Amino acid sequence: MQGKFKPKNPSKYIGNPTEIIYRSSWELHMMMFFDTNSEIVGWGSEEVVVPYKSPLDGRVHRYFPDMIVKKTNGDVILVEIKPYQQTQQPKPPKKQTRGYINEVTTYLVNRAKWEAADKFCKTKGWKFQIMTEKQIYGK
Repeated sequence: MQGKFKPKNPSKYIGNPTEIIYRSSWELHMMMFFDTNSEIVGWGSEEVVVPYKSPLDGRVHRYFPDMIVKKTNGDVILVEIKPYQQTQQPKPPKKQTRGYINEVTTYLVNRAKWEAADKFCKTKGWKFQIMTEKQIYGK
């Protein structure tokens, strides 16, 4: 599920409120929540760039966390939205498959991104949070 999001409160959006793209129903759900929640004074989607070193090629790449959120209490949080399963190290199967290798590769790159985002946030006094379906829907 992918599409354009039109905020009810465009003045809260950090960036261009006419160009907000969601890439999943989970992102759409969180956009609606951030847009209408009175404890959120500002939010953006893929508006922050975090450099990270890929464990695959050793080169620096650019990571765009899903959301940035500014709260009334002054907290700033970078948010990554991922399925819970993708936040866990893949368990090796009895026989290695191409699918398992892809899962491990994705996990290693994601870990590098998240570690870089966490360090980036700490230098700014921000927080980094990975949100899964467990946080979004309480599952």
